[in-house]
Amino acid sequence: MLKLVRKGVYLLRGNLLVEEAENINMEEINDRLTNAGLDPMGSVLPDKKKASNGTIAYRILQAHNADKTGEKLKIHFDALASHDITYVGIIETAIASGMKKFPIPYVLTNCHNSLCAVGGTINEDDHVYGLSAAKKFGGDFVPPHMAVIHSYVREMMTGCGRMILGSDSHTRYGALGTMGIGEGGPELVKQLLSHTYDFPRAEVLAVYLKGSPRPGVGPQDVALALIGAVFKDGFVKNKVLEFVGPGVSSLPVEFRNGIDVMTTETACLSSIWRTDGRVKKYYEIHGRPGDYMQLDPEEAAWYNGAVVIDLDKIKPMIALPFHPSNVYTIDDLNENGGDILGKVEKEASGQIENPNLTLSLTDKIRSGRLFVDQGVIAGCAGGTPDNIVAAAQILKAGGSGIGEFSLSVYPGSQPIKMELLENGTLYDLMSVGATVRTAFCGPCFGACDTPANNGLSIRHTTRNFPNREGSKPDGGQLASVALMDARSIAATAANGGILTSAEQYGEILHDIEYTFRKEIYDKKVYRGFGKPQPERELVYGPNIRPWPRVYPLAENLMLSVASVITDPVTTTDELIPSGETSSLRSNPLKLAEYALSRKDPGYVGRAKAAQSLENTRRKTVEARSGEIPFDLRSVLALTKTDNAIKDTGIGSTIFAVKPGDGSAREQAASSQKVLGGQANIAEEYATKRYRSNLINWGMIPFIIAPEDKVKLSVGDWIFIQGIRNAVREGHDQIDAVVIHGASRTDIMLKMPGLTREDREIILAGCLMNHYSLQNDLQSEINRKKAVIKYI
Repeated sequence: MLKLVRKGVYLLRGNLLVEEAENINMEEINDRLTNAGLDPMGSVLPDKKKASNGTIAYRILQAHNADKTGEKLKIHFDALASHDITYVGIIETAIASGMKKFPIPYVLTNCHNSLCAVGGTINEDDHVYGLSAAKKFGGDFVPPHMAVIHSYVREMMTGCGRMILGSDSHTRYGALGTMGIGEGGPELVKQLLSHTYDFPRAEVLAVYLKGSPRPGVGPQDVALALIGAVFKDGFVKNKVLEFVGPGVSSLPVEFRNGIDVMTTETACLSSIWRTDGRVKKYYEIHGRPGDYMQLDPEEAAWYNGAVVIDLDKIKPMIALPFHPSNVYTIDDLNENGGDILGKVEKEASGQIENPNLTLSLTDKIRSGRLFVDQGVIAGCAGGTPDNIVAAAQILKAGGSGIGEFSLSVYPGSQPIKMELLENGTLYDLMSVGATVRTAFCGPCFGACDTPANNGLSIRHTTRNFPNREGSKPDGGQLASVALMDARSIAATAANGGILTSAEQYGEILHDIEYTFRKEIYDKKVYRGFGKPQPERELVYGPNIRPWPRVYPLAENLMLSVASVITDPVTTTDELIPSGETSSLRSNPLKLAEYALSRKDPGYVGRAKAAQSLENTRRKTVEARSGEIPFDLRSVLALTKTDNAIKDTGIGSTIFAVKPGDGSAREQAASSQKVLGGQANIAEEYATKRYRSNLINWGMIPFIIAPEDKVKLSVGDWIFIQGIRNAVREGHDQIDAVVIHGASRTDIMLKMPGLTREDREIILAGCLMNHYSLQNDLQSEINRKKAVIKYI
């Protein structure tokens, strides 16, 4: 089904994959090319370095790269995209950093906080702010219920060879020839200030597709098979996936989109696909034929590795709680349900923080089959027209309705919904008992369709992390989600909730012609790029609050260990919950109260205690008082240094084995900073975007050796002498002391891979401070120039 090639590979003529070997037999290779109807390659292959420049990814990256050597990447994107959980904080940060207008197209969508009853007026207040910002700075604004962020970008903003940066982790448009990257808000701020997105030259892996999917298999099935094969050992982490091979052309474009958006769950950096006539037709349907360009690798392209997927062998899949990589075929689960579900229950026990709760799945087996309570087809992954049409065809064939089983369907945009209304698809869905909703991302992060306690929901959405469906373990609630394709969800619904593979319905599935109704956007979307109105005022609601003051990095640090998390992976959902907190994203102080609330409810109190000591220290220094409060005196005495009160900042830190999997939300880091956090300590970071969020909020992303992690406990202090100098001088490690009661233990903290700008941001305290200092410096230079000119 899938094969991982961990050595480098050549792709020849876009068709033949040749694994790296010491002696490549060109005669054999040319015979294979000839047998495939392709021209031979000659007597020798180009060297790997030259051939690595022949990938689609390299050519797109280099076209956007300010570093023309190609050895490192400093990317200027073509466009930006944010939704209503993130854009207020981004724009406020950009304003504080000196932004006057949006320099590139920037769309503000409203698909996460569009259920405006949640939190009273505050969600709609954010939307009003967003429209005022689009008018003032020259942006585009998509009103609530009109489109999921990624559906809108696919329909209106993609283009072959482009790059788009979004403040949402599922920013993926590779199937349309556009490299999308999802990052935390500060990275968009950099683009709004015409700075670059910096990272080392990324490795590129070929995802070689061959064959075609069997009837009843959908894009989520292929995506889950891929995620299950590569996530756990980090094979594709922070790399670019390039989809190539003859199997690409067997897939409809929306099918490709459905696979592509889920590549985020592999932990890759971005994705790109070769394009063909089907992509050309997609752009024609969407009224943008000029945005198409055929993208293919060079005649000989070299990749750092490969994933070979035989599409013919993919079966309908299910990802069981609590991760998209926890995959099985539906057939295997139906045959061995007791064993598999028992294993999942056991694995899940370590992820549930409330000791009074246990995941219960085996009790849902009835007559040897798994019974499911609810189904959802939604969002950027599930809400595409082909998925919804296929689900309707299966349900119509079932004929008898879905009974007590709950099924909700969320088309990804209003144009999609309008077309499905016109062609009868929505009628077919509603006639069997499914409910059709608006364009909304809520089912992906727990803002709606929360199952009952102990409920199991099957969803064609993006994630099934713990409590992401909306249950609250601190309230004694536990539900769970399994990820599946829309086709098998519909088959399960047609079978009254008994888990069913869609393969038995495969022969009835058929494509139907799609018409894109752009006029809906023309009548509702505000398009203001290139037309800023600086005289306009931003409209602030009472919940929109500025970031609290952030101070520069101190000479030394005394860190309270406020939380120790030993799970193999920690998601951003566990660092700052989704769902109920989404309405508070524009209020940093209120949001911070929820930091780690699902993982470690005591964290906030511990962090605040350290922050209180730091506030006292600053007041004492500013007052130049010789009298040091007792609590402060006892902590600073642990440093055993002179001038500790002046030179040693007090803050908090967390330890987690591998934090930051999942969402791009910057608030997973910024909420720690608001509470006085100064660092994270980890064995490794799950994603680049979480590490970037830490840096942009002035928090040091320390790495610790596994043998040293056992020396950390909640309540310990860590003293790091000379940290400011170490960061300034470019050191990549520093000695520290763990203080546990009367004992002192030496450890080594590493901080590898920090760029010069990373270090400047950390020294300044955060990205806003960094840019403010730059603006002050430039103002002083301009003032001196003016004086000299006058003289």
